[in-house]
Amino acid sequence: MIKGGRLTIPTDLDMIKETLALKEELDADAIRDCDGTIMPDELLESNGKIYATYYTTRKDNEWAEANPEEVQQEYLITDRYTARNTTLEIKLMHGFHTQQLKVNEIDDPKEWWEVIDRTTGEIVPTDKWNYVSETGCVVIETIKYHEYTVSFLAFLIWDPVHMYNFITNDWKDAPHQCTFDVRQPKTQAHVKEKLRQFCIDNPHIDVIRFTTFFHQFTLTFDDQKREKYVEWFGYSASVSPYILRQFEKWAGYKFRPEFIVDQGYHNSIFRIPSKEFRDFIEFQQIEVSKLAKELVDIVHSYGKEAMMFLGDHWIGTEPFGKHFENIGLDAVVGSVGNGVTMRMISDIKGVKYTEGRFLPYFFPDVFNENGDPIKEANENWLQARRAMLRSPLDRIGYGGYLKLAVEWPGFIDTIKNVISEFRQIHEYTNQTKSYTAPFKVAILNSWGSIRRWMNNQVHHAIWYREIYSYVGVIECLSGMPIDVEFISFDDVRNGIDSDIKVIINAGTQGTSWTGGDNWIDEEIVTKIREFVDLGGGFIGVGEPTSYQHQGRFFQLSDVMGVDKEVGFTLSHDKYNTLNAKHFILEDIEEPVDFGEGMASIYAQGDNYQVLAMDQKYCQLVTNQYGKGRSVYFAGLPYSPQNCRLLLRAIYFAASEENNMKKYFVTNMNTEIAAFPSVNKVVIINNSNNDVKTDLYIEGKVHGTYDLKAMEMKWIEL
Repeated sequence: MIKGGRLTIPTDLDMIKETLALKEELDADAIRDCDGTIMPDELLESNGKIYATYYTTRKDNEWAEANPEEVQQEYLITDRYTARNTTLEIKLMHGFHTQQLKVNEIDDPKEWWEVIDRTTGEIVPTDKWNYVSETGCVVIETIKYHEYTVSFLAFLIWDPVHMYNFITNDWKDAPHQCTFDVRQPKTQAHVKEKLRQFCIDNPHIDVIRFTTFFHQFTLTFDDQKREKYVEWFGYSASVSPYILRQFEKWAGYKFRPEFIVDQGYHNSIFRIPSKEFRDFIEFQQIEVSKLAKELVDIVHSYGKEAMMFLGDHWIGTEPFGKHFENIGLDAVVGSVGNGVTMRMISDIKGVKYTEGRFLPYFFPDVFNENGDPIKEANENWLQARRAMLRSPLDRIGYGGYLKLAVEWPGFIDTIKNVISEFRQIHEYTNQTKSYTAPFKVAILNSWGSIRRWMNNQVHHAIWYREIYSYVGVIECLSGMPIDVEFISFDDVRNGIDSDIKVIINAGTQGTSWTGGDNWIDEEIVTKIREFVDLGGGFIGVGEPTSYQHQGRFFQLSDVMGVDKEVGFTLSHDKYNTLNAKHFILEDIEEPVDFGEGMASIYAQGDNYQVLAMDQKYCQLVTNQYGKGRSVYFAGLPYSPQNCRLLLRAIYFAASEENNMKKYFVTNMNTEIAAFPSVNKVVIINNSNNDVKTDLYIEGKVHGTYDLKAMEMKWIEL
């Protein structure tokens, strides 16, 4: 019999009987409250753990209103405005929502703001502009027909997540929650004392679920309450004069607003991070981890567990950074949107356990006549399950309004299956690791390991047309029998680990994911050429190694056997022909989906083979380079077929084709995870159709199996 537990469910004041009934039905061992719900006193004595969602930065408007100088702040940048005369007036809050943000008029604008001539890139001297409080405008002495921006500090007078939940749920009578800066001494002392008192007043609470610590990811609304700018990795709202003075002392140089607003890009994760921004992230990690540890120690002193939600005010914690373990957390919980976001949680070290909050969240944006929560739950589990077999979470759970889930026909039965299969993974594998290939694959980008499982993402599993063709690479990898490393260009400079057999570079030109001018660093290109020449593999997707330099767009065009036509070589004839017979395509049945693809890629050199073309240009190319190999994809969105395609490409690039069928299933809609320590394998059907597949063990057919739609089948060896 499969053991129960490992499950957290939400509750609310009007769902006491339903909570107890569902807790018994699902054999849950923990209950939680959520933003907008309240834990009923009647449930505090129930068996199992009680989680309390705890906010360090909000839900205390009285304090925020009494200490306006210690309200959290964000660096904003205005739109660009063209001067048509010798003076220009820019209204700072134009386009921003004044219920969320308020110009900081307490601290000296001349010290903390910046006016920039965007035509020249020069800073406008402070004696050439003034802020007029009465109008909310900055008046600038200008050069005609130059463009200008103003970067300025604003107070976050409405917590962004509370604002999001308020709008999403159409709350009417909930007061706007202001957000205060725990880093500042007075507020810090208040928050610590408040936490101590909470622990004293709530002896039945077992787990303090910090949501999260101190700094909200960048979530800025426009003047119509629409999301204006969302950067899940953004540091724009982790600033204040108090913090920035500390940074200047630590870094040894003067801070500039431009280090944060970054020409209006706000240091998007797609930007190659500047030295100053890297310094700021490092400084924030040190300070956030130090203060977070003090709060965790308070929780521990009352015999309770401390859990961190990977989201909301998570900025500065950086779970894959070098300071995270110093916090001393018991657990991390996060939202599971797919396999990648699951690995983003389950791969975290330095905690006792990890927990995933599965989708859908029980909010009315999904549970309505136009929504399909059952479909979302199934799709969520199909992608998460394959990654779970490689790096399992310790616990799972759900959040939101329980009433919506209980009243939706068939929904509870759907998640019953999810919960059962999750428990099977733990029960049948006995906590042992699944088999992985005898080599590692490395994802190469500008961030390296600090952004593990975060590549090419805008906001936590949200689909964008511009990125899905690259996100598919790590989504496929999240559930493959492959150990994956995430390396930076500095890691290459320091020497490529001998366990790495294949390097992948995927993304568009000039982004942090491909690397920009790192590709004109002699040390980088020569070390990777040597790596491949001596038998390594290289896989490029989209515009890998891209930087126009010395007659080439792809700086490793010689290694990959391809380059991109950017217009400079149109007069050069290109004679590419298709030859689709190849190991990589052996069991690929449908035309390959390259997503948005990449136009104007042509093969060149003496050792390439074109496996797929779009008219005269190439989409899939292999190349021999010395003893090594490369594979180029024009794009690779997530799908079961593309996962199989990438698996074959990896084994080919690694020159390990003969080892691919050590544990293998033939139907591309199925995948296998092997657990040799317990003599079991499991086959999963990633489709909504019944399928048949052959199972290979050690390169030989072991049997043929029928699987129902979405089935997970365990086989004893």
